[in-house]
Amino acid sequence: MKLTNRQLLKALVGDHEGAKMSQRKLARYAGKHPSFINHLTSGRRKSCEPRTAELIVEALDVPLHVLFVPEQASTASRTGKEQVA
Repeated sequence: MKLTNRQLLKALVGDHEGAKMSQRKLARYAGKHPSFINHLTSGRRKSCEPRTAELIVEALDVPLHVLFVPEQASTASRTGKEQVA
């Protein structure tokens, strides 16, 4: 799943006023290392597995589409054939 609203994720997660939970607590909930969440909030990582995205939005109590959208597979991977140039 592609993260589409990094700024909102950053506003919801951290140790600042207004954050719903810490990066460490969210990481624990999602079954990931805290650095994974840090990479999402900082923009160093732009996507994650669908189940991880579901756990993140569940923990933050926001709809999935607010933070993530499905990644589009390439034509080759959708059809199982390599595209000819």
